Amino acid sequence: MGNTERQSIYGEVTSRIIAELEAGHLPWVKPWDSSVCPCTMPQNAVTGRRYSGINILILWATVIERGFTGQRWLTYRQAEAAGGHVRKGEKGSVICYADRFIPKAEEECAGQEDREARTIAFLKRFTVFNVDQCEGLPEELSHVPELPGPQVSIAEADSLIRNSGADFRVGGGEAYYSPSGDYVAVPPQTAFHEPINWFRTALHEMGHWTGHRSRLARDQSGGFGTALYAKEELVAEMASAFTCASLGIVPTVRHSDYIGSWLAVLREDERAIFKAASAASKAADYLLG
Repeated sequence: MGNTERQSIYGEVTSRIIAELEAGHLPWVKPWDSSVCPCTMPQNAVTGRRYSGINILILWATVIERGFTGQRWLTYRQAEAAGGHVRKGEKGSVICYADRFIPKAEEECAGQEDREARTIAFLKRFTVFNVDQCEGLPEELSHVPELPGPQVSIAEADSLIRNSGADFRVGGGEAYYSPSGDYVAVPPQTAFHEPINWFRTALHEMGHWTGHRSRLARDQSGGFGTALYAKEELVAEMASAFTCASLGIVPTVRHSDYIGSWLAVLREDERAIFKAASAASKAADYLLG
């Protein structure tokens, strides 16, 4: 992929995210209508593999904008290989695949100099279709599975927190993560109108907890009001959303007051949302085990 095309992917997606934030909408907290489509993680209908990083935001937005009933996706060829086909006239959704490669010249040079070869990152775009856009697919691919009820989701979230190994403290009037003390503090559940909101808050702070140097080692040294602080909040917001969705809990807004800071970060670096979404996926995966 040429440099110009790669840059256009970053710019295109970032511009879309910026427009959403300017309108006061958080792309990772959409107005889900569970009667149309359950709030779950998007996944490949054939392999069962969940999409990650920026692709989650892209596919969530598409599901809501186009009224799809499920979060299962596949490529044109996968639909045909499964015995079905994409309906004529359907428009696919463009997502990205990031990887690294070693140029042949670099590989040869590294061998001659007896050193490790330097890799170059690349970003490739490809098109997927929702199963709603297909016909003739086997039932196991097109079927939308039922989600667990709220009590099951709460039980799973509670188990996640208990089994995380985190120093998790309940009490006081504020929810926060202390990087220096490496502990999470959350008010008691009685401070929340609905029990599910306690878990949403707890999972946000657990998102921060994953960034400790002994775990995923994100830079959490930024003071309040700095770009670094805003970036970490962005990661925790999306990590919480991804974790919630994986447990069948609809994500909600935690820190909408940071929108201005996030806009500044995204306008400064068109790759920032890609980096943050990638870090958020890793954080959610860490929590979910």
